[in-house]
Amino acid sequence: MKVVLPGGTGQVGTVLDRALTAAGHEVTVLTRNPRREREIAWDGGTLGPWAEAVDGCDAVINLAGRSVSCRYTAENLQAMMDSRVDSARVVGEAIAAAARPPRVWLQMSTATIYAHRYDAAHDEATGVIGGSETGVPDYWAYSVEIAKNWERAQAEAQTPTTRKVALRSAMVMSPDRGGVFDVLLRLARLGLGGPVAGGAQYVSWIHDEDFVRAVEFLIERDDLQGPVNLASPGPLPHREFMRALRAAWGVPVGLPATRWMAELGAFAIRSDTELLLKSRRVVPGRLSAAGFDFAYTAWDSAAAELVRRARALRLCRRATRRDVGAVASTSVHGTRGSDGGS
Repeated sequence: MKVVLPGGTGQVGTVLDRALTAAGHEVTVLTRNPRREREIAWDGGTLGPWAEAVDGCDAVINLAGRSVSCRYTAENLQAMMDSRVDSARVVGEAIAAAARPPRVWLQMSTATIYAHRYDAAHDEATGVIGGSETGVPDYWAYSVEIAKNWERAQAEAQTPTTRKVALRSAMVMSPDRGGVFDVLLRLARLGLGGPVAGGAQYVSWIHDEDFVRAVEFLIERDDLQGPVNLASPGPLPHREFMRALRAAWGVPVGLPATRWMAELGAFAIRSDTELLLKSRRVVPGRLSAAGFDFAYTAWDSAAAELVRRARALRLCRRATRRDVGAVASTSVHGTRGSDGGS
């Protein structure tokens, strides 16, 4: 299968690229800064030579968009909006212009589109779209508008022979450096992984293995189109989420944080408290109804598996640093010996 992956160099893109390539698929990544042979340059907003990769491929999985790991300033929020809407629009233009359009276009979206709530879970049929909640920061509504416009750009694209799916994804948990799991685990290891603002807000998540399998499932299922929630069926309150993560690493306690402490922490790491404080209680209604079988439905088992891989990665990085240090030391000593004998 030929897959084109716009925005495939981010955390989620790396997960998908690695898994699909290992499965024997031909993956082409569209990126602003190509470095490998199968990466092609694009600007995420205008048609160009990159569109030739779309013509004749089997599937496009568009992940492009400015990272949400930033302060939610007006400038950054606008950049999030523009990068998502523009990339979805131009991918649609490339598919519309293709002589042999792909049979499916999976477009990244977000579970953030749903309202902040504690009392009931959101599925695709009964979930409440956010933006009008009371008692939350006004700018949270803009995040919902980003998600709505993101999906609208795909829905309005004139691609009649290409099936379209909007991936309303929860946080994808993988041990890769810089991902959300890596950040949360670092907090837990430092003893800072306690509940934030009481910890009653729900966390929706999906294990990276299930994310990849769900994407493959959606590519193959010709009867599924439109919004699909990519989230484990087991969302849980933040306090329980962090307790399970601490237990998986072996940290007995985690310092709790008040709302203002969360504000300070988010400012320090150049992120935003919406990522911690918004209650995202999202469940995979359509995936479950279609018969998708999650490998990880409970966070404690998922966290244990992710921690095992995170430890292995840490050991691998340490070994690599030791090897590099040994090579550098040998090189320096060898050079000195050569100079001394001349």
